[in-house]
Amino acid sequence: MTNRTSSVSRRSALKFVGAGGGAVAASTLLAACAGAQSNSAAKGAGTFPSTPPWRFVFVNHVTTNSFFVPTRSGLADAAALLGLPEPQWTGSQGGNVSEMASAFDTAITSNADGIAIALTDDNAFVDPTRRALAKGIPVIAYNATAANNYTLTYVGQDLYRSGFLMGQRIAKDITSGDILVGISQPGGNNVQPRLDGITDALKQAAPGVTVKSVNTGAEQAAELNAITAAYTGNPGAKGIYAVDAGSTASIAQLITSRSLQGKVRAGGYDTLADTIKGVSSGALDFTIDQSAYLQGFLPVLYMYLFRLSGTLVTPPMTDTGLTFVTKDNVGPYLSANSKFEGGPNAALVPMPPSVPLPPATALTR
Repeated sequence: MTNRTSSVSRRSALKFVGAGGGAVAASTLLAACAGAQSNSAAKGAGTFPSTPPWRFVFVNHVTTNSFFVPTRSGLADAAALLGLPEPQWTGSQGGNVSEMASAFDTAITSNADGIAIALTDDNAFVDPTRRALAKGIPVIAYNATAANNYTLTYVGQDLYRSGFLMGQRIAKDITSGDILVGISQPGGNNVQPRLDGITDALKQAAPGVTVKSVNTGAEQAAELNAITAAYTGNPGAKGIYAVDAGSTASIAQLITSRSLQGKVRAGGYDTLADTIKGVSSGALDFTIDQSAYLQGFLPVLYMYLFRLSGTLVTPPMTDTGLTFVTKDNVGPYLSANSKFEGGPNAALVPMPPSVPLPPATALTR
């Protein structure tokens, strides 16, 4: 992993077009749509020409996982905004690559108008991507990507960098001893880069820390048992962490049920209800928000614009972000209970009186 570690500063500077780039594209389109609602001559969405009812397909690796509830809200919202049918949600419930490849093939043979896929495997989706593009079907990667594929772009978090930054944060609290790190799909492109980043960062910042990975499995219901068994077998662990949503929520449940707050450090990813409660109660030091909603919303916008422009509007590479959610900023996550984070509230979320300063932008020269 040394080659990846040495490039993290460069990746941090370059990033992708970024959440800002995605937000600009989205806001431009939204403004066009909103500004033309009263224009009776407009036949399509906003000022755009009318289009066929383009049918988009999302191929996913864990179709029933709670993490993707806001993703599905996002894709449905974007389709409704553009007057398109809600995209199909298909793939595998348990991370089965063959099932995902079969769903990908079905989308191609049925002449879908665009396909978004989580590239959890380096090789299985290369040929289907080639075949889709050869048939004029745009393909976008979301949530996970692979370096050797040919998708038009990637919409999701910079996974390795997020793990590296998480490892640096862990090193501020733990400098020696064992830590447990839950991972739902070892080797999967959706989570393995995070674990690699954590390990590499700790080798640099806290070489006395030993990372013990815990295979929690892709089935969300079984992750608590796996985390509990791992901690029972390693009661001296200084910290319990995870690189996926279900494992992180399970850690919050374990620490709460055994009253381990303050006795073991903990953290992870995403904003499931148990995770947010865990951050609020102090069971978790932090969780990382990667904007799951945008991972559904933006691919629909990008595929729409790509087709509408006849390939002239190339979709930008979009990092959907990395926000450390702690006790200091967890309040809105709890109070809003918004669909943007997987909650049931679809109402307008009020803006706070002020917006905290984000990290200063690092621009290339």
